[in-house]
Amino acid sequence: MLNDKPKIIVILGPTASGKSSLAIKLAEKIHGEIVNADSRQVYKKMDIGTGKTDSLGSKIPHHLLDVVWPDKPFSLAQYQRLAILAIDDILRRKKVPIICGGTGLYIRAIVDNLNIPKVKPNTVLRQKLEKQIAARLFFQLKKLDPKTAKIIDRHNKRRLIRALEVVLTKQTSFAELQKTKKPRYEVLQIGIKTDRQILRQRIEKRFKQMIKGGLIEETKKLLKKYPVNLPSMSGIGYLEISRYLAGETSLDEAIQKAVVRTYQYSKRQMTWFKKDERIKWIDSPREAIKYSASFLKK
Repeated sequence: MLNDKPKIIVILGPTASGKSSLAIKLAEKIHGEIVNADSRQVYKKMDIGTGKTDSLGSKIPHHLLDVVWPDKPFSLAQYQRLAILAIDDILRRKKVPIICGGTGLYIRAIVDNLNIPKVKPNTVLRQKLEKQIAARLFFQLKKLDPKTAKIIDRHNKRRLIRALEVVLTKQTSFAELQKTKKPRYEVLQIGIKTDRQILRQRIEKRFKQMIKGGLIEETKKLLKKYPVNLPSMSGIGYLEISRYLAGETSLDEAIQKAVVRTYQYSKRQMTWFKKDERIKWIDSPREAIKYSASFLKK
């Protein structure tokens, strides 16, 4: 039986692995447009610290960048709805949608067409949970919802708060509610292979380039408008530079902490992606172009 679903391509991998540049090269070859799948790049005015600058400077159309202000909530359900609208618009114009990013849950929401739980945000509960550290939130989740605790990123405070919000509001497991529906698209997932030592070096080099590129000034401007305890402002880089600006640490210490935190995050990303056996891992852009050409010809 022929698969008549529209085709999309996903470029994924850990942070600093070169996803954006690969997606742009691929889009130039196959007449594609890029849909962001990075949970930090959705925020407006947060460009340098999220690694968004290359995408903003590209001639290739990018979608789902700068869709929400840093002080506004942005849910997985919102991402899924906007991503599907963007993908379907690209397809109508006879272009190839290329999903690019490292947020595993964003990617899975599209690839597996997640049926995301309809649980409205509970502001009072969120404010209460926000005061706790991630380790404490994970401990609570493990007691209330052990099934979700087995699969969630225990360091991702936003996801922990959302999972607790669901279990406390709905009295049901967050994992149980995340069922999949019939897939909307035929998908080719391409992952970028990375050597850990080289990746660590790239992470450090990239963060130092962000500092030279104006990350400190960008953070200063954000802090004039937004409190430091916002989920968006706790992102890697912004938190460390905020502490440097507050005189709590030196710039060298802030850089090293950001590098370590980024590397730890990259390892968690790879742990997530390695669970998906459908991903085709590549060593070079040439392989990505070859896989994509073959996939689109079918």
